[in-house]
Amino acid sequence: MGDQIAGTTFTREQRTRYREKVRRCLDVFEQMLADDHFDTTAGVTGLEIELNLVGADFQPAMANAAVLEKIADPAYQTELGRYNIELNAPPTRLAGDLLASLEEALRASLNRAESLANDAGAHILMIGILPTLGRRHLDGEWMSENPRYVALEDAVLGARREDIELDITGEESLRMTIDSISPESACTSVQLHLQVAPQDFAAHWNAAQLLAGPQLALGANSPFLFGNRLWAETRTELFMQATDIRSPELRNQGVRPTVWFGDRWITSIFDLFEENVRYFPALLPETTDEDPEAVLAAGGVPRLQELRLHNGTVWRWNRPIYDTVGGVAHCRVENRVLPAGPTVVDTLANAAFYYGCLVELARDDRPVWSRMSFAAAHANFDAGARLGVEATFYWPGYGEVPWDELILRELLPLARTGLASLGVADDVAARYLDIVQARCRLGRNGAWWQSETVARLEAAGSSREAALTEMTRLYADGMHSNEPVHTWPLP
Repeated sequence: MGDQIAGTTFTREQRTRYREKVRRCLDVFEQMLADDHFDTTAGVTGLEIELNLVGADFQPAMANAAVLEKIADPAYQTELGRYNIELNAPPTRLAGDLLASLEEALRASLNRAESLANDAGAHILMIGILPTLGRRHLDGEWMSENPRYVALEDAVLGARREDIELDITGEESLRMTIDSISPESACTSVQLHLQVAPQDFAAHWNAAQLLAGPQLALGANSPFLFGNRLWAETRTELFMQATDIRSPELRNQGVRPTVWFGDRWITSIFDLFEENVRYFPALLPETTDEDPEAVLAAGGVPRLQELRLHNGTVWRWNRPIYDTVGGVAHCRVENRVLPAGPTVVDTLANAAFYYGCLVELARDDRPVWSRMSFAAAHANFDAGARLGVEATFYWPGYGEVPWDELILRELLPLARTGLASLGVADDVAARYLDIVQARCRLGRNGAWWQSETVARLEAAGSSREAALTEMTRLYADGMHSNEPVHTWPLP
């Protein structure tokens, strides 16, 4: 959800003071890196899942306040849209059977939440973009009651000075203008966190950037938006366009968007925070009373709240995280590439593949990114999002290679080795990586199943709207079964 703020409007003086404070925080952060003021523990993971709420008719249910009141669990939080909530899993290691234990805990938590949501007239759905979401649902009271969201919308629209344009062309096309950031609420994702020592951050971030394309081909689950079939993972392009503070003229000048893949390999976590300060204007310029220099000089650990708040409004697909727990600072890589769903077991299969590959790629003496341009990694990301199971990637040693061949021949063996190095039990690793292997061999992910199901329903005479509703109903059945999506039947 992001850090909370108190205000919704900001003066020019506040913005100037905030910019100065962010720069001070950046200087303190640099000093902390130089003086090793960080926990160097590695291997702690975290997981966040954004969720949709639907009614009995599988249309969006603008009921998150009532649902959260029923659930009454701090692990569940509000999200941008009133039909969104978020589940935050507690940090954990992956050794032994802890990954399987996490699966059990997530299922138990979601089953409890589903039962309580039913009491509020809603059901929980774990999917990248809710297929039944229509333009009409985003008129009126769509936004959750939270000052941060009001301020964020005001900042985006104020920076643009005009309405937001959506223009996405895939299997079909969508072009529309809207006077709010409401389409961003359609983007529900999974965030995978990994704590790393600061000196190892750059290698892990570079590796995560390499993996973004394969992750999308493997896990795409967002083919429909406002009734149109667009990209396999429409969410990535929608998120960028729906929060874009640039006018067309600034885009033409090459100004960076706030939803950003990046433009270079890095050598330090500092590179990313410095880019944030150098290139991106403040959207939520709220300052605190903390004196970071004084806190550090006194032997304390500063929160660097302004630096963190600013970082939270630069939506990198792999985001650097500075945080403190129990008075100790640490760094994390937050992977934001994947959509939510389709099932808990699919989510953890995606996570196992990512974590296993990540640690192996990061420890390579001759890393892949030293033999591959950043532009090629970005092109792989775009291909995975657009094409899903039809994607082809560039990879050193292979040249142009189909996504499934790359994963089966190169990345899946890395993932098995990486999970073993993290201490994951062989049978647990096999449970999740066998799902990845089967998806590759069958060429089926969530986006493929959704698209194929709608196509068959339409061929049988259903309208697009009816087909999307029925597909969403069938999807909910598959989600609750916790059977991997590649095994789901077609109508």
